Amino acid sequence: MAPAGGYPRIEHLSKLPKRGVSGVAMMASALGFMGVGFFFVARGNQNRRELSKEQKIARLNLLPILQAESDRWVLNRLKENLEKEKLIMKDVPGWTPGTSVYNNAERWITPRDEELAEL
Repeated sequence: MAPAGGYPRIEHLSKLPKRGVSGVAMMASALGFMGVGFFFVARGNQNRRELSKEQKIARLNLLPILQAESDRWVLNRLKENLEKEKLIMKDVPGWTPGTSVYNNAERWITPRDEELAEL
């Protein structure tokens, strides 16, 4: 049973050590760090956006050159195929090399991959 008048009071507050920074200070420092982090992320995104824009402009400037190279390759391949067709079909009467079986004389149709393949 408890003694008369109860147990003596336990002095727990005086024995606890100071526990470092307060919660408000920790929250303020965390918000400060996050603010600095967001600043660096925003600046990095801005730099990345500028580099992407520069890269798109460079690609657009190179596009005509790349298209011209591709056209030269296609025309050379078609010329080679026409020469081979003349050689292969020389004995067939009524065959005119280079003519298409389709009615496409008035406009350019990009050749299919099969037409550009080596014979």
